[in-house]
Amino acid sequence: NWLYSAGVGNDPRDSRKFNMIKQGLDYDGNGDYVRLWVPELQGIKGADIHTPWVLNAAALSQAGVTLSETYPPPIVTAPEWSRHINQRPQGGSSHPRGRGGPARLPAQHRGIDFYFSHKKAV
Repeated sequence: NWLYSAGVGNDPRDSRKFNMIKQGLDYDGNGDYVRLWVPELQGIKGADIHTPWVLNAAALSQAGVTLSETYPPPIVTAPEWSRHINQRPQGGSSHPRGRGGPARLPAQHRGIDFYFSHKKAV
């Protein structure tokens, strides 16, 4: 997993990249984890914390963030991030799709443990 996240792991699918924005929205939709470990961004509310460089000057100023001074702008902005940048959590859940965790996969896509964890009629 660490190699894959670093972009040097072995993956059979071509041009597959780790999407930090999507992962942040899926697993830290409200930004609490980022807020805990990146105090410079504590003033940014909700999911906006995952993409502070796209906020307007007024929002950054209100949060006490000045790009290139109090927080660095991104070195690279991957094109794959664009479809997730405006995605926001819905409802009371911190998960962007309104669930408490990652999406449940259909049975045909579940891990091998799924097939061996149920008693089968013999």
